[in-house]
Amino acid sequence: MTCDIPPGMHTREPREGDHPRVLAVLDHWWEGLKGPAGAQERRLLLPRYLFQHFTPSSRLVESDDGELLAFLIGFLSQTDPASAYIHFVGVAPTARRGGLGTHLYRCFFAHAAAHQRRWIHAITSPENTRSVAFHTSHGFTLVPGDSTKNGTPIHSDHDGPDTPRVVFTKDLHKDQIPPA
Repeated sequence: MTCDIPPGMHTREPREGDHPRVLAVLDHWWEGLKGPAGAQERRLLLPRYLFQHFTPSSRLVESDDGELLAFLIGFLSQTDPASAYIHFVGVAPTARRGGLGTHLYRCFFAHAAAHQRRWIHAITSPENTRSVAFHTSHGFTLVPGDSTKNGTPIHSDHDGPDTPRVVFTKDLHKDQIPPA
């Protein structure tokens, strides 16, 4: 999978050896969101097996000098041949607002479309308002939940007791996917 990334950067599949590098940036990149419990939650959401078995549809972005700038961990659903799932995405605070997240998403959309996937699914925590805004600005629809918080639908206990999530879906057939 190739991606159109801004000059001075390159993209590649993550490798198992990248797992510690990604875990090391989570607290800083999420700026302490949800405190120590949030830090533990983020680490648990990125187990090593994702860097071993789900790399063809995932991407890492580095500067030309090797600094980690962004990552997207996603996969094609093995259960639903019409779906793909974006599991976890991060962009370094110094690299935000430059379109890097958009580049990664377009790359993933193109990969999913090339594999005849129609639906892209994703989730985020209700506290991550930046993520909610990013997803909706990229054509994701908020899936109705069992409650709302500040007008955002929440799926209580989505990832277990007391682990609510905001759930998104995107129909690739609805939008024209630009080449990655």
